Amino acid sequence: MALYDRIARIYDPWSRSVTEDIGFYVEQALASGGPVVELAVGTGRIAVPIARAGIAVIGVDSSPEMLAEARVAAESAGVAHLLDLRLGDLREPPVDERVPLAICPFRSLLHMETEKEKLRALRATGALLEPGGRFVFDVFAPSPEDIEETHDRWLEREPGIFERAVWDEGSRTLSLSVRSDGGAETTFGLHWLSAAEWLRLLEEAGFAVEELYGWFDLRPYGGEEDMLFVCRRIG
Repeated sequence: MALYDRIARIYDPWSRSVTEDIGFYVEQALASGGPVVELAVGTGRIAVPIARAGIAVIGVDSSPEMLAEARVAAESAGVAHLLDLRLGDLREPPVDERVPLAICPFRSLLHMETEKEKLRALRATGALLEPGGRFVFDVFAPSPEDIEETHDRWLEREPGIFERAVWDEGSRTLSLSVRSDGGAETTFGLHWLSAAEWLRLLEEAGFAVEELYGWFDLRPYGGEEDMLFVCRRIG
């Protein structure tokens, strides 16, 4: 069972307040003309709005239950014909097509535990792109204040849905547990890097970074927790 299978039914309620990134990714998709590959598509939180804008999406995820939720969301929105959902891994996505844009929203690349695995995923993404195609993704590195405020505490993120963050600054790992009053529960790890380390990995993977933003309003990155990379495949 994939980790997110356990919370697929509560994923949308859990992430209900996360809306700031949707318009950003929809604009990126429209600018590309599509089709778009979304890695870690989940329940379609980003993919369905992109499809509503008229852009076809190939969505890849390792969780069958999350993909099932995405199918329901696409059908409800009337865009199932624009959303091609595929079970697979970020490090070896089942995509033979070549597209002008790939995206990986909501910090999903941080599920790759090591730099080696992150680099593997980045190279696999580059192979999906047309020459000059773009890869857009967001990640984070926590602030000391965030760690202090949340470490090892159960917090009610949404009504009836709780999360606990256990931070390890030595290994730069976040162990995040999510549970609901209804009994759904899972724990997964996120492994962060600095902006400089991401820039090095992207160069190794054959990308040129065109923009590095600090938030979805396109403010330049200035050392904030969030990092939004807009990259172009070289060659």
